[in-house]
Amino acid sequence: MELIALPAFADNYIWLMHKDHHALVVDPGDSAPVLAWMQKHPGVQLDTILVTHHHADHTGGLLELVNRTGARVLGPALEEMPVTAQGLVQGDVVDWHELSFDVHEVPGHTLGHIAFWTQPPGQDAVLFCGDTLFSGGCGRLFEGTPAQMLDSLDRLAALPGNTRVCCAHEYTLSNLRFALAVEPGNPALVSHAGLCTRLREQGLPTLPVALHTERAINPFLRSRENSISAAVRLHNQQAVDAVSTFAALRQWKNEFR
Repeated sequence: MELIALPAFADNYIWLMHKDHHALVVDPGDSAPVLAWMQKHPGVQLDTILVTHHHADHTGGLLELVNRTGARVLGPALEEMPVTAQGLVQGDVVDWHELSFDVHEVPGHTLGHIAFWTQPPGQDAVLFCGDTLFSGGCGRLFEGTPAQMLDSLDRLAALPGNTRVCCAHEYTLSNLRFALAVEPGNPALVSHAGLCTRLREQGLPTLPVALHTERAINPFLRSRENSISAAVRLHNQQAVDAVSTFAALRQWKNEFR
């Protein structure tokens, strides 16, 4: 099973899984990168498209891809899609050839946001998390509440540590700059920031990233740690419990330059 990040727009990734003569893509905001890949692999059929949420940079390529390939589309039941799609909720399972994707509802960035987790045989697990979890960060709360996003991230963080986290944007370096401002004494964070800087200098993606790495370096997964909560309280004295600390951390990131 081959996992490929197709760059789109300024900083999006459209994730593609390829096995034998079959392909699946996730969050195709633009059809062009997918069609270009398909043209280079004429024996491969795109038969399935997974969508995590309704934003245009994740759905803009759906219509053309469906028209060109006839692929089925599966996305969040609570959000409208620009094409006919099978709606998914917490606990659903999507079968794609020998893979089964567990569906997780992860509201926060949008109210109906979902994520997909799968365990390819003989490989590390894969998580397609859209704009809920980023490497070193998390999505903005456009529709949901801090409590919802904290719960969503807690549930993603509980997945197996070897899971390959496939975020939908290359936001890693800017996220890590903020993370270092919050927790400058975290050696795992300092080391990972150096690695990611070198990757980007070579034009390489920082993703996917292991979930156990995110648990060690991502302040939004670590907001209950004393080092994080103390830094947040210095920044905002209203941070008095887990949810208010998370909310203050997210607001700090919104304003961080």
